[in-house]
This record gives sequence, C-alpha cells and structure tokens, in this order.
Amino acid sequence: MEHQKSDEIVALEVEKEVCSEFKAHVFSSSAELLERLHEKWSSVKKQSYPAMYSSVYGGIVLDPAMMVIPIDDHMVHRGHGVFDTSIIFYGYLYELDVHLDRFLRSASKARISSPFPRSTLRSILIQMTAVSKCKKGTLRFWLSAGPGNFLLSPAGCPTSAFYAVVIDDDFSQCKEGVKVITSTIPMKAPEFATMKNVNYLPNVLSVMEAEDKGAFASIWVDDEGYIAEGPNVNVAFITQDKELILPFFDKILRGCTALRLLQLAPKLVKQGRLKSVKTANVTVQEAKRAAEMMFVGSTLPLLPIIMWDEQPIGDGKVGELTMALSDLLWEDMVAGVGMQRIPVPYEKLTS
Repeated sequence: MEHQKSDEIVALEVEKEVCSEFKAHVFSSSAELLERLHEKWSSVKKQSYPAMYSSVYGGIVLDPAMMVIPIDDHMVHRGHGVFDTSIIFYGYLYELDVHLDRFLRSASKARISSPFPRSTLRSILIQMTAVSKCKKGTLRFWLSAGPGNFLLSPAGCPTSAFYAVVIDDDFSQCKEGVKVITSTIPMKAPEFATMKNVNYLPNVLSVMEAEDKGAFASIWVDDEGYIAEGPNVNVAFITQDKELILPFFDKILRGCTALRLLQLAPKLVKQGRLKSVKTANVTVQEAKRAAEMMFVGSTLPLLPIIMWDEQPIGDGKVGELTMALSDLLWEDMVAGVGMQRIPVPYEKLTS
C-alpha cells in the first residue's frame, strides 16, 4: 500500500510539473480570436468552403473563420440531428428535391421540426449555392434540435437550427475498381439506419477497419446473413445471369442515387444487356458469386468493386455492365432534365 501511495504521489507531482509548463492562451476579446482564426485560414491555399448558412446567424456566411456552430447545440454533444447532401454539377443542383424530401423525412423520424417551411429551406440552399459561385462540389445541410444546454432532452432549446455549407470539390466518374472487406463493426438498428442522422461513429469505425486492412471500405451484413450497405453508400450486384440486384431498403438507408439507378437501369434491359432489375435479399454467398459488384452513392455515382475479403469479384476486373450503369447515371447528372437538375441563378444573386 505504501509503495502504491508513493507511486500516486509521484504521478501527481509529474502532472503538476507538466501543467505548470503549459499555459493555455486566454483570448481577451472576440476581435483577438477572430484575428487568430483569420491567420489560420489565410495559410490554406484553397478555400474549400465558399459559403455557409446558419439559422443561428440568420444568414449566409462567406468568411470561413466564422463557419461555426454553438458547442451547446444538441447535434454536437448529443448527436440529435439529421443531414443530407446534394451534388453541385456544372451550375446545377442534382436531385435537390429528392434529397430535401428525404432530409425532412429523417427530421420527422428524429422528432426535429424545421425552423422554416420546405420552400424556404429550398430557397436558402439555392441562394447560398449561387452566392458561393461554386460550379462543382457538394451542398450539405443539417437540421439540429438546436443550441440551448447540455441536457439530453431538447425541451430547453429555444428553437431548432438549420445549417448548410457549400463544399468546393472536384470529382469525376469512377473507373478504377476498389477492394472491400466484410465489416465486423455492428451495423445500426433499422430505426436509425433508415434515417440519415449524424450518428456516424459505426460508419467511421467500419471505414477505419477497412483502411487498416488496405481496403477502400467495408460491407455490412445484417443479423440474418443478408447484405445491407456500405458505410455511406448502397451496394449493388450483377449476377451471372445479368440481373441487377440491390438489397431491400427496409433495414438500410434508401439511397437517392440507388433509387435513380433503379429508374435508369431498365434502359439496359430494353437494349438486351441486362436481364432484369430488382431489389431483393442477397446472402453473402450469393453476393460473392456475383459477376460484378459496385458501390452506389451521390459523388461516385458508381464505384466498381473488384475484390471482397481478398477474393476477386467475377474476373477481378471492372465490369462492362458496371460501367454502362455508371454512364447512365453520369449522363443523367450532366444532361438530365426537369426536377433532376435545378439551375442555380449565379448571375442574378451574385450581381
């Protein structure tokens, strides 16, 4: 006991010595803090975030140093928030309405009321994209229970909060195949997996697990042995009989790009290149016997998968039908019409 007490005393003395050497800076004013933040951002070669909207501020922010949210926001310390993402593609917002509808469904499941009607949310997102002058990138937006306190219940929060940011990012059609693994990280329960909430720790850990093994990402398998989804993407298969199959959406997120793929893929059926298109339960054994495999997600839009758990998918090369499906989605992004592509009035709102 005396030896243990002595060790504790030594440890405390060491800690005291270390603490005495480190002095945390105290900012005397908000102006000093802002100056420090500007110094940080001035060293960044490319400003990746040209615009942010915050309902807490009540407007659009163009200064990256001010693109912050309150620490007592319940989305920060309790994960009580939902989000979604739309693509900015050559001056158009791709499938904004589809993503916005899913966003509001997620908010309803999370019991978060929007501070604005849908039409206002949509208008804010289009205006912010225009002001950002970003022609290619992503538009990400969140609904939070809002700032107010550090309790579990949001009852003390005066109002919910809406945030959005434009991310200037170049992306191109994916033509190289990647490796994946089966995740050992438990997947989310269906109630949480089917809403796009900010609780992404399982997703993060599953990606880190894949990276540790030299793979791009992982695949979740549900407790019944059926294929579920990737960490932030859906997964699709082409069987040896040339059937396109996506797992049912009852336990996973209903991906907007996956749904669009199901709408576009019948074109290949009419051409005789695919036999059929469907959603179904897919076992691991069936999936690993597939001729082709792919991830499906907004910024991809398709990413070929050529190896799974160190075993090749099909012949281990990027499949012809995978690329044909990728072309369909890419062409839809570039030349789609109607509600799929919403023009952003850059000149009108930035003049």
